[in-house]
Amino acid sequence: MKVGAEEAGEPPMDAAPKTAVNRGISRLDFIMRIVAVIGTLGSAIAMGTTNETLPFFTQFIRFRAAYSDLPTFKFFVVANAIVTAYLILSLPLSIFHIVKSGARATRTVLIILDTAMMAFLTSGASAAAAIVYLAHKGNTRANWFAICQQFNSFCERVSGSLVGSFIGILVLLLLILFSAVALSRN
Repeated sequence: MKVGAEEAGEPPMDAAPKTAVNRGISRLDFIMRIVAVIGTLGSAIAMGTTNETLPFFTQFIRFRAAYSDLPTFKFFVVANAIVTAYLILSLPLSIFHIVKSGARATRTVLIILDTAMMAFLTSGASAAAAIVYLAHKGNTRANWFAICQQFNSFCERVSGSLVGSFIGILVLLLLILFSAVALSRN
């Protein structure tokens, strides 16, 4: 009497390709989390250390621009720092998925938490982007003049930190999509 592969306790023939693909997605997940950590940590550091002082007529009267002058930039730094901490703490789960690619519960938890962190990071980056836009273009109706002609270094650093944060958002979006694909393949 012939016994089928499933009856003998062996995995079906098509399980090996699924496991290999899921393991590849898990490795990509780990690498992308490291890229997102670099982007969000760099954004938080760049914004948190941004300030510029300009002399005005005499050395005793100076104009200063610092990230701490605007609560929106403080929120941006905190949001990036929290997402960086989350991404670092999620690295062990990512490693777990490389070892055990069929884990469903932990992958579902990561999808939910990645979505929440992406929303949090998006809110911080979008709020900061609105302030950076006003710093570059100004708003004459509200008497908000463009300050980037005077505080050039400040504006360059702030704009650069936004780029890193939006890269982190894109990577989190891709992480969510890849995790969903891996979960659907189980």
